[in-house]
Amino acid sequence: MSEKTTRRATVYFEPGLHKAIRLKAAHTQRSVSEIVNDAIRLTLREDQEDLQVFEDRVAEPVISYEALLKDLKAHGKL
Repeated sequence: MSEKTTRRATVYFEPGLHKAIRLKAAHTQRSVSEIVNDAIRLTLREDQEDLQVFEDRVAEPVISYEALLKDLKAHGKL
């Protein structure tokens, strides 16, 4: 990692998480930074997918919880 393309930050891990990350880094011959960056990238990618799903479903009809329960009861599912 070149200093021109990375930024430094202080992150405080719970002791158990820190130990797990260090062990994973040693086992996979990767740095803790690489593991953390990959985990954050994955989380942001999942957020992006979730937002896309919300956008794709914006035109779907909305049903209240009460209406859902009535519908389930009417169809013998409750």
